[in-house]
Amino acid sequence: MKYKLLAIGLLLSVVSFAQKTFKGKVIDAANNNPLSGATISFAGKGGTTTDKDGSFSVDCDKVKSFTVSFIGYESYKVTIKNCDEEATIKLEHAAGYLEEVEITATSTNNKNILYQPSSISKLSSVELKRGNGLFLDDAIQTNITGVIMNRRTVSGGQQFNIRGYGNGSRGTRGPSSNFDGQGYKLYLNGIPVTDAEGITTFDDIDFASIGNVEVAKGPAGTLYGLAIAGAVNLSTVKAPKGKTTIGQEVMLGSYGLQRYTTTAAIGRDKSSVLINYGHQKTDGYSWHNSSKKDFVNFIADFTPNEKQSIMTYAGYSNSYDERIGELTLTQWANNDYSGNVEYIRRNAHSAVRTFRLGVGHTYNFTNNISNNTTVFGTGFQSDVSSAGGWTDKTTINYGLRSVFTTKFNLKEGISLSGLTGVETQRQDAEQVGYSMKASPYDTAVNPTASYITVNSYKNGIYPYWVINAATSNVFYNSRTTSLFTQWTLSLPHDLSITAGVGTSNMNIDLNDRFNSPTTTRPNRYQKKYDNMISPTVAINKVISKNVSVYASYSKAYKAPVSSYFFITTPAVTNPATPATGRVNETLKPEEGNQFEIGTKGNLLKGKLNYEVAYFNTKYKNKMTAISVVSPSNPNSTLYSYVVNGGEQTHNGFEALVKFTAVQSTKSFFTLVRPFANLTINNFKYDNGFIIYKSVVAQGKEDYSNLNVAGVPKNVANIGIDVVTKPGLYGNVTFNHRDKTPIGFIPTTTAAEQPTNYTWATSYNLLNAKIGYRQNFGKHFDLDVYASAQNITGTKYYLMIFANQLPDSYIPGPREANYFGGVNLKYTF
Repeated sequence: MKYKLLAIGLLLSVVSFAQKTFKGKVIDAANNNPLSGATISFAGKGGTTTDKDGSFSVDCDKVKSFTVSFIGYESYKVTIKNCDEEATIKLEHAAGYLEEVEITATSTNNKNILYQPSSISKLSSVELKRGNGLFLDDAIQTNITGVIMNRRTVSGGQQFNIRGYGNGSRGTRGPSSNFDGQGYKLYLNGIPVTDAEGITTFDDIDFASIGNVEVAKGPAGTLYGLAIAGAVNLSTVKAPKGKTTIGQEVMLGSYGLQRYTTTAAIGRDKSSVLINYGHQKTDGYSWHNSSKKDFVNFIADFTPNEKQSIMTYAGYSNSYDERIGELTLTQWANNDYSGNVEYIRRNAHSAVRTFRLGVGHTYNFTNNISNNTTVFGTGFQSDVSSAGGWTDKTTINYGLRSVFTTKFNLKEGISLSGLTGVETQRQDAEQVGYSMKASPYDTAVNPTASYITVNSYKNGIYPYWVINAATSNVFYNSRTTSLFTQWTLSLPHDLSITAGVGTSNMNIDLNDRFNSPTTTRPNRYQKKYDNMISPTVAINKVISKNVSVYASYSKAYKAPVSSYFFITTPAVTNPATPATGRVNETLKPEEGNQFEIGTKGNLLKGKLNYEVAYFNTKYKNKMTAISVVSPSNPNSTLYSYVVNGGEQTHNGFEALVKFTAVQSTKSFFTLVRPFANLTINNFKYDNGFIIYKSVVAQGKEDYSNLNVAGVPKNVANIGIDVVTKPGLYGNVTFNHRDKTPIGFIPTTTAAEQPTNYTWATSYNLLNAKIGYRQNFGKHFDLDVYASAQNITGTKYYLMIFANQLPDSYIPGPREANYFGGVNLKYTF
């Protein structure tokens, strides 16, 4: 009997040994996210795939080695040496892959772009550093379809135009704003840059320190609240893991360009800290166009344990940009870059000082439930002057964004994952306006632009105008809150369905501390917009792990901003009418609805990547302006106010392709990658879209069925990146922008007709960069580069002021623009 028991025991031991398994988990090397669906290929035949958590197991007796692969990642070969060990396999991204979404909120388990049922564009350091990396607009317009980034000055007054949405109402001339960014939400390291009332200022952002950009195009109200045009996520560079480094970069270029960046970084397995200081200046491309900026950035990440991680960001900026007046059509045609002399006379400028702080905490309650909460605050102070006078503005914004990420495995091959959260923000602000007058120390009479620029301080003369009397003083606070939830049902065969809804509100409390209250215009006014409900629904199908097709619908709103409500009617002498005013109580939020279909692909073993999208967006209640003329002078505007105007319909086609022709660690050329993209816009004002320059018929502009101003019909870009084994690298890009509608040429004789609709001519830009990058021993990294932009000396513009003729153009450099630099880094 005991022999039988011994035999059974030996048999069980053998069986137990034979069934011993090797366990592992496959994750993304960059962010440690699990990779679901990775392929485990055995040396002979057969294999398996990772589950929803990236885990897998293999039979040790049958398998001695295997290869792990996943679309968009380098394959990794594993040899089993210890069957009792549980391995964590980190896969590195392959060059040319369709990038993994790292910042933009998504409810899908698989964060690869193939699995996102919408158009999300991403830029890494490769695209951001093709140019000088200081202004961002070149990277946006070369690489992201459907998005234009304008610059009001050399390095300030930036705006995004996403799929043709042109901000809010300027207030006096037409349907689009030329002085601020509205309609989209901008985040920096998870901290809203967009203030609580929906206005975005870019002057204080250090674009040279940005390492990642993501743009969600079209109405994004479900996850981002009042984001009728879309959402933009910026992320600064971080300290590399396992290294302690110090670095210094110096860049010099045409038009007096100087940039100095000093960086110190400490990277550990569970913590990292980076601090940098940047000093940047340029003389500008035209009259009165210089810029000077100082930036400090502090980024720290900590991982106390497996369940928690902490992010901290603090940034300070001091920015000063001179403003050139817009060039008229005549000045543009005659290459006269002096602009409007009234800007120079008033020393037009934008001075912005900010301090921004945010702390984010992520806690993983279980493998299926986690929370990320970020609290933030921004102090903002600016003084701005232009042809219209001087404005001081001081604001404090603070709030939080908290998101729960959940995941449930329902049964084999089916899972449900979602985001549920809240974002709330408050702004307390005071804005004071002043008129300006000639300086009492100025002995010149009606000085010319040349005199002001050349002789600003000569012989003790101070020709710039000075602040005169206050004209307005408004204290206000804005409060906005968004609640949202979005879920993705992942089904077998890589089919997924996404649905979500967000609801947002906006509360504005205005206190006029300058004008005396009247029965029609109180000195305090409160307005609330609520129940702005923004749903989204989408379906996505991935075919053979490398091609996806999707269809989606999304909706979002944009509420009026504080400056739209108080209407002041000035006093007139003929007929004698005292000053009065009223409150603009009837304004409604703008509404955007978008339908989109598209496909994305990663073909030829990851070498060929493409994205194609077609969209139809309808904007309702678009805000526009009515100007009221003086009874005694029909050519003089007394005041203006904002109303909800007509509708716009935007149809667009976007396509991009990247091809990795060469990728090797052994050949002379280690990387050769051409790329191209195309945007075709058919954006129209709907029938009945009329802008009233005044209350009389002669001031009417009928935009019915015309192309939306400020957006070119077609945009195309091509380029190529080349890297060699010795360390030489380079790129060449070619940008084409089609002719662009500007607006109507003013007339006082009759109602203006489409025959007066004016277009800016098309232009092409050719840019190139070459550099040498090499490691010297274990400690020194050197990067030396030189670049030429606008090689052919094309006349082009940085920005068009839509619907503001005859003033329109902000010019770019007239000649080829050169720069070069050295970046030296020491690793301890």
